[in-house]
Amino acid sequence: MLAGVARRARIPEPILLVLAGIVVGLLPNVPNVELEPDLVFLLFLPPILYSAGFFTSIRDFKANLRPILLLSVGLVLFTTIVAAAVLKAFVPGLPWAAAFAFGAIVSPPDAVAATAVFRRLRVPRRMVTILEGESLVNDATALVLLRTSLVALAFGGTFDVVAASANFVVVVIGGIAVGLVAGRIAGWFTTRIQEPDLGIVLSLLVPVLAYIPAEAIGVSGVLAVVVAGIYAGRIAARSLTSAQRVEGMAAWNIVLFLINGLVFMLIGLQLPVILGDLDGSAWALIALAVVMGATVIGTRIVWVFSTVYLSGLLPPRFRVLNPVPSWQRVAIVSWAGMRGVVSLAAALALPTNFPERSLVQFLTFTVIFATLVVQGLTLPVLIKVLRVSTDDNAAEEERMARLLAAQAAVARIDRLEAEYPGHRELIDHLRETYAHRVEHIEPVDGQTIDEAVEELLEHRKIRRAVIDAERDAVIAMRDRGELSDEVMRRLERDLDLEELREDA
Repeated sequence: MLAGVARRARIPEPILLVLAGIVVGLLPNVPNVELEPDLVFLLFLPPILYSAGFFTSIRDFKANLRPILLLSVGLVLFTTIVAAAVLKAFVPGLPWAAAFAFGAIVSPPDAVAATAVFRRLRVPRRMVTILEGESLVNDATALVLLRTSLVALAFGGTFDVVAASANFVVVVIGGIAVGLVAGRIAGWFTTRIQEPDLGIVLSLLVPVLAYIPAEAIGVSGVLAVVVAGIYAGRIAARSLTSAQRVEGMAAWNIVLFLINGLVFMLIGLQLPVILGDLDGSAWALIALAVVMGATVIGTRIVWVFSTVYLSGLLPPRFRVLNPVPSWQRVAIVSWAGMRGVVSLAAALALPTNFPERSLVQFLTFTVIFATLVVQGLTLPVLIKVLRVSTDDNAAEEERMARLLAAQAAVARIDRLEAEYPGHRELIDHLRETYAHRVEHIEPVDGQTIDEAVEELLEHRKIRRAVIDAERDAVIAMRDRGELSDEVMRRLERDLDLEELREDA
């Protein structure tokens, strides 16, 4: 119901769900609903990150690798340090390691929130790629920093920079390695499963099967899930059948809708639980919450603008973006730092003997609320005021891909005429259909039962061969970097539906 209201009102669904959760949680006689952190990290987060990795365009990710790493690693470190310093200034008795733990908790923007907001807005594709790429990696960076801070707190609050850096490298590389292994194993099984329902069940299990081994050996489970998703998305065009792709997409859409809706409702429901453990003046807590929310938001603005414009002073090989984007686009990226379930789950998972645990949880919730609700609601207005609009070339990419696919089909039809001389009528019909399709994309100038069954099978083989030729042409364009994964999947869905119609 809330999702339907949000779509009609053109409000991002996570915002309305969080607000509804707060309202429900504050109603009298409503029992407290406590979010179990292990539930988030094991069952909620992996499917979200896996699906995000699955639909990531490798070409676009590589093309924007520098800004993505600056946001997902550099900004997370910068936010952790600044937030820790500000909190330490207002709460002097808090150990530095605990302050850094809070900074790590509130540093990563949420993958779902950013996608949910930008999905309905017409903004440049590159901007969406950078923000989605940031959300894939920043959780791993933040959780590694949190783990390091908790270890330092347990050993007296002192940091060993060399050991922490070495541990960070091991955790990152190990997570990537586990993800690749999990992806390859899942891919091996997928290619041998023809039944759509079994294939869908396997795909739903892969995120958890990648996350658990990584965490068990002490490396990044988040990165393992992301890498497994990217690998699965890369091979899906060849490893999955048409039925598996079409039915799997429908199943995953439902699962993700339910997970995202439940997660953001649960975020709102945590407020009464957090407030119940707080002590101190209400006005002092509100003032501190405002300061920390402004700190987190301001830190991102400072980092984004400085890394974009100050990079122009560096030697060419170290510059981040060339040419430098307009200040309007930079402003949109700097304002798109909504926090979400990862931050809240990390705060709730803090050990019971953590210094000022209830205060840290309260401040985490207020940062999530400020960034998600305030920034999420104002982001569409800001995009409209700054007149930032899409400048994608996806339409031209799709046109060229359809043209090359249709041309590949025509060439395959000519070869099929020699292979199946007894089916001239079907061959001519297919040739006319695809020639007509090519002209519209790119205008140019000027018996027995056994025998009947065999004929039907040959008809299907001919049609399937033509569809396969189109699909191979599209995949080849993707592999050469001439086509984004997003456009390829739109074409792939058309071909899958056409293949299923022929098999019906």
